[in-house]
Amino acid sequence: MKITQLSQHLFWDIDRNKLDNEKHKKLIIERVLNRGNLNDLSILFQTYGIKSIKHEVLNIGYLDKKTLNWAALYFNLKKSDFKCYTKIQSNQVHWNF
Repeated sequence: MKITQLSQHLFWDIDRNKLDNEKHKKLIIERVLNRGNLNDLSILFQTYGIKSIKHEVLNIGYLDKKTLNWAALYFNLKKSDFKCYTKIQSNQVHWNF
């Protein structure tokens, strides 16, 4: 996969030419899952495969609530299996709007 195949808005803050598919796998997967479109998701699964994405997504530091729910259902996992879910639960918040 070439990073240029993915939507430009995913890597607005990074020089896309310096990204490496293997070295930056977790970052690429996180950005596509949180902000990508169906085409980006298709490219992601073609490039890395389900097993690799499942392994990485469990260790991602942040997924929005919708993405976390989707990933839990898609990979047949509990939300508590995800690092980002346990990280959210451990943060003390005075007001939860």
